[in-house]
Amino acid sequence: MTWLMVALGAAVGAPLRYLADRFVQARHDSVFPWGTHAANATACLLLGFTAALALPPAVAAFAGTGLLGALSTYSTFGYETYRLLRGGARFLAFANAAASIAAGLGAALIGAAVARSITG
Repeated sequence: MTWLMVALGAAVGAPLRYLADRFVQARHDSVFPWGTHAANATACLLLGFTAALALPPAVAAFAGTGLLGALSTYSTFGYETYRLLRGGARFLAFANAAASIAAGLGAALIGAAVARSITG
């Protein structure tokens, strides 16, 4: 049953990631991967929130592992950082790596804090 919840969540999260990436990136005339950065930070915020809740295992598998796991993407982050390096944009590659780590960790902490403040 858990694997089905993960698969269903991923079936929703992966297209959401693609659409969010395209939505954000279309509004920036830059080689910096703003779309991936926004999708990953959003997923971290929501994952921090859901992780701090006492969710039933099936809901946690759907929301956390499936939906939010597919909404975020380490492979695209890695590839885009590599692409920036190969293109000679070393500063942007470093900025992407540093900003992604900082934003992801910060967003997860904020999400967890919000969930704890709501649930008491």
